[in-house]
Amino acid sequence: MVIRAPRSLSACRRFFSEPTNAKHRQYEALRAYFVEERSSAEVARDFGYTTGSFQVLCHHFRRDPDPVFFASPRPGPRDQPRKSAARDIVVALRKRNFSIYDISRALREQEIELSPTAVNELLKAEGFARLPRRLDEERPYLLRPSIEPVADVRAFSMHPRRFETQCGGLFLFVSDLVRLDIDALARHARLSGSKMIPAGHALRASLALKLFSIERKSNITALTADEGLALFAGLNAIPKRSYLSEYSSTVGRTHTVPLLEEWARRISGESVLPGNSFNLDFHSVPYYGDHPVVERHYVSSRSRRQKSILAFIAQDADGDVFCYSNADIRKGEENEEVLRFVSFWERTRGEKPKHMVFDSRLTTYSNLDRLDEMGITFMTLRRRAKGLIREVANLPRSAWRKVELKIPARKYRFPRVHEKKVVLAKHPYRQLFIEDLGHDEPTILVTNDRKSSHAQLITRYARRMLIENGLADAVRFFHSDALTSSVGLKVDFDMALLVMASGLYRILARRLRGYSDARARTIFRDIINTPATVELGGQGVIVTFHRRAHLPLIIDSGLLGQQVQVPWWKGCTMELRSP
Repeated sequence: MVIRAPRSLSACRRFFSEPTNAKHRQYEALRAYFVEERSSAEVARDFGYTTGSFQVLCHHFRRDPDPVFFASPRPGPRDQPRKSAARDIVVALRKRNFSIYDISRALREQEIELSPTAVNELLKAEGFARLPRRLDEERPYLLRPSIEPVADVRAFSMHPRRFETQCGGLFLFVSDLVRLDIDALARHARLSGSKMIPAGHALRASLALKLFSIERKSNITALTADEGLALFAGLNAIPKRSYLSEYSSTVGRTHTVPLLEEWARRISGESVLPGNSFNLDFHSVPYYGDHPVVERHYVSSRSRRQKSILAFIAQDADGDVFCYSNADIRKGEENEEVLRFVSFWERTRGEKPKHMVFDSRLTTYSNLDRLDEMGITFMTLRRRAKGLIREVANLPRSAWRKVELKIPARKYRFPRVHEKKVVLAKHPYRQLFIEDLGHDEPTILVTNDRKSSHAQLITRYARRMLIENGLADAVRFFHSDALTSSVGLKVDFDMALLVMASGLYRILARRLRGYSDARARTIFRDIINTPATVELGGQGVIVTFHRRAHLPLIIDSGLLGQQVQVPWWKGCTMELRSP
């Protein structure tokens, strides 16, 4: 028993004059005001209140019929009903080597909510120590992710079997991949490969990400158990995300340039790449990170400069298909990219591009002179400098000429045009001031096309919006803005896959009635995203599409019923069928 010394007189006085408890302080302050009749300002100052808050305290005291100052607080619960009810169950489960998470899960199945932390506290109170780390076979049986096989072409088998696949629409591209000989394409580009995954198989597996609209390499995990996706690539299983990420790191610019050149040669006979006119543009792929290699560029979707990877894109204007890309551009090199494309096309087709259309800021005035000396017709916008805007404003009404655009659906069909000759660097060009096109400021068009009329020039430049639509499709469907990593080298390979995937989609679109101008995301939604039943047997591979609303379009495409020998399937044939 502890005997405490009594309080001194000064301590007793301090207990009343310097209260520490909130209720005690309120009592003493109210007593000083109502009993000792001290002023509210003096009481508030002595007891640490503001004048206003003390007046509010007095207001509440007057209206409280039964104020409580000295009642002891109600004691809280001394017992925990949930823990007490589950104590015996928890002890029995721990004796069976259940972990705290296993015990919490087992209690939840018995409708007893007890968190792993509460289970741990209960076990500590009962004197149980932590469990040693257990082997998988010592743990209770639970549903866990299955362990899928490692991708290895040596384990690829064509033994008879039948399975369902969610990627049935991918087999619509197989005949084109056979005809274009994608394995020879990989060999020409000297892409890396291994005994487990050769170069052609790695290229097909990477291309499947684009064709089936898989946003990032990590998203392929949801399809690793799909046998159809693995069969498309010619492997026993689709490679995991770690392999795909590492493989893209081995592909440099020395590989992507020959890959794009050979791809352009192989589809040169297709109607999707006539090569008469090209739309050129830059696209900044945003990057959110701190990698020191990534530079800052202007991102139009964000209307600001931020860390991004600058990619150059060339699109065939007639075929509406991408034919060239370069995402390995550093600051100061972007002005020469249009000349690199000219060299690329000359190596591919043996001739220079005939016609190119691009936006302002894509290259310099001196490079425009070089294009003019090469005999390449180009069309571009000129930057709206203050002097040019002032010159347009000072033009008299008689200097303008109204032209009609032969586009019935266009809202602004009758723009006003004023033409003059201008020397930008050394060569003279046609400069067109254009108003009434729906813009607040005039459009200033510069070209070395000395034969086309005003209406033809304006109409052709308006078609440049095709590349804007194509880039929007590349961002929304092919996920070109979903960075595979922080290094621009990998994005360069990703953009090369975009070129190939867009070409395959355009080739397929020409076979589908009413879809020749459809975007890739529309074709994927209606046609490609179709489940199928795959049968492997003595007759080869038979892919039977499930019933869908757009199945008649596949039937009318002429792809069904044909037997195609697939080299990466050990020479077996493929036949597409309807149900």
